[in-house]
Amino acid sequence: MSRASAAPGEQARNPPLSLPTWAVRAPLAEWMRAEAERSDGARVLDVGSGVKPYFPFYEPHAKEFVSVDIENPAADLQGAVEDLPVPDASFDIVICNQVLEHCADPAQAVRELRRVVAPGGRVLASTHGVQVYHPAPDDLWRWTHAGLERLFADNGDWRNVTVTPSSGTTACVGMLISIYVALVTKRARVQPLGRAVIAGINRSARAIDRRSELLRSTRPGTIHANYHVVAEA
Repeated sequence: MSRASAAPGEQARNPPLSLPTWAVRAPLAEWMRAEAERSDGARVLDVGSGVKPYFPFYEPHAKEFVSVDIENPAADLQGAVEDLPVPDASFDIVICNQVLEHCADPAQAVRELRRVVAPGGRVLASTHGVQVYHPAPDDLWRWTHAGLERLFADNGDWRNVTVTPSSGTTACVGMLISIYVALVTKRARVQPLGRAVIAGINRSARAIDRRSELLRSTRPGTIHANYHVVAEA
């Protein structure tokens, strides 16, 4: 077993097609891997780090990787995204994955992300467009791409803000169906069947979205499970 595969969060780094939230997790892992490969010599802050699933991606490249989270003994620092316990402009890359939907004040969170990123650095944030209610402990917000663009533009002086859907409309619909397939098959104690059905849904949704630029776009009528934000300081 490799060192990376033995680290916590292996399912986040390599999500199986049978995962109900594959439409969120697979693109996020691909994005984090690509961003890590261009992080040579960077100081990285992981906000809302959890088990630090993407640390193995950054470890070979980054100069420093610091994690911060609320009531998490695995984190290097304890603190909320609205009040980060680090100095101004102290990190080249600030990661904030799947945190904004849970925080009490998203506008203040974005202001803090801007405060701690160094000039020329970037914030990498991901959050939900469409998702079932999942309190952890709170679940407060959902966004469109336009809403996220405004949230960042109104709460920081950025050189550029780009918001990209993580996957297409078919994948989003497939995710919602898969979540309930997983629930029903768990209660019926036929989870292997559920995993097979979910893998088929995800595989088919991926194929359909790949063939349609319309389904991958942010045009009226589309829905997206997750968004990736790159905010350049």
